[in-house]
Parts: sequence; structure tokens; C-alpha cells
Amino acid sequence: MKNIILEFTKKREVGLPISLLTCYDYSFAKILSATSVDCLLVGDSLGMVVQGHETTLPVTLDEMIYHTKAVKRGAPGKFILADLPFLSYQVSLEEGILSAGRMMKESGADAVKIEGDSDLIVELTRRLTQIGIPVMSHLGLTPQSLHTLGGYRVQGKTPESRDRMVFKAKELAEAGAFSVLLEMVPEDLGKEITESLAVPTIGIGAGRHVSGQVLVLYDMLGMNEEFSPKFLKKYSYASSIIRSAVESYHKEVVEKQFPGEGNVF
Repeated sequence: MKNIILEFTKKREVGLPISLLTCYDYSFAKILSATSVDCLLVGDSLGMVVQGHETTLPVTLDEMIYHTKAVKRGAPGKFILADLPFLSYQVSLEEGILSAGRMMKESGADAVKIEGDSDLIVELTRRLTQIGIPVMSHLGLTPQSLHTLGGYRVQGKTPESRDRMVFKAKELAEAGAFSVLLEMVPEDLGKEITESLAVPTIGIGAGRHVSGQVLVLYDMLGMNEEFSPKFLKKYSYASSIIRSAVESYHKEVVEKQFPGEGNVF
């Protein structure tokens, strides 16, 4: 496998966009392993799209390790980035180091992603980088903080919040973050942060001027027909395809067309 962190940097330097998709299981990972997508993110969004929770907050570190191991088995040649979930790193520097270490050792992840911009997060980013654990930072809408942010809404709309995000992005990059993910921020702010950093930015709802893009796999495949935020483009409508296949199966079973001659021993 290529050193994807160096690849990210090279792509940023030449203006070649970086592609990321979330992935949570072996079967999808195996499919994605045969594509050109640059990186698979095992996101704590699995709490919503796989487990059915309303937020990402219930996801545990053990669950994230479990899913990351499955993705690694399905796509051993891809760069695997894993989220550290809520309260696995915010309590103390020591706990954050131990959580990141467990993720890397037990799951085979190649890097971790950490939300937030507090002094603790900045120092944790610095310490993990020094230890040898690559860190992607996550600013803007940070879903683990949705209650203090007032819900799922665009961030960085006031001069004060913009200035803080630019400053914190620089601080995290200087602490060693190899990339900064920007979620749901105005396009001009995404552009400003991208131009102010020496490391790549990855956007989800951050506009066209970031270094790369990430989407939730289930969302871009159209698995949830009710979920259509402005930043999302659906490249398929898999829910209707799956329903159609299931209805065909059911019909053939009821009409005794399946199993057919070619399906029996």
C-alpha cells in the first residue's frame, strides 16, 4: 500500500482532488477495494446508518474496533481511517492516547480521526503524532457535539466563529494533523481554510475548493430515501433496486419458480 499521507500531500500540491467514502463492513469494503477511491473512513456515523440510533453518541470504542477490523479484512490494500467515538478521548490525554493505541493495534487502522478543537484535542493530536499515530482533525459541524452546537446546522457563519475555525485549523495542522475534515461550513470558509493550511482539507458540505470530498456510502447509494441534505448527491437509488430484487425473490418462491432446475443438487 502506498503511503497515503504522502499521496494526500502530493495530490493537494498538484490540485488533484482526494476521494473518501465511509465503510462499515467486510462486504462493502471488498467491493470498494476494487475501486479507485483513495480512502475508506470507518465513521461513527455507523451508529445512525447501521445501528439505527438518532445520533453518533451511543457508539463505543469496542464497536468501532469491531467494524474497522471487518473493513480492513475486506480492503487490506486501502488506507483505512477510523473515528474515535464519543468519550473515548475527551476525558483526558491519557485516555485519548490509550483509545487511539487500541484502535491502531486491535483493528489495523492506518490513522484515526478526532473531532473538536479544544486545548486537550490539540495536545492529543500533537502527542499521537509524536507517538506515530496519524491524526485527521474534524472541524465545523462535529456530530459528537451536536447538543452544544444546537443540532445539525451550518457552522462558521459569524465572523467570530469563522476566525476561530481558521485559527484552530492552523493550530491542529501545526500540532501534526495530516489533514483537516471540514463539515457543513460555507464554501468561502472552506476555501479560506484550505488556502491557509499546508495540509489537505477534506469536505462534507464544505464546498468545491477543499482538497477532497467524503460522503457516507449509504447516503450516496440512496439507501435512505428520506435523507436528502443539500450537500448530498445520490449516485444510485439502491433502496428501490433492493426492494425490487426482494419482491422478485418473494414472487418466485410463492410461485414455485425458485429453486429452479439449476438450483438443486
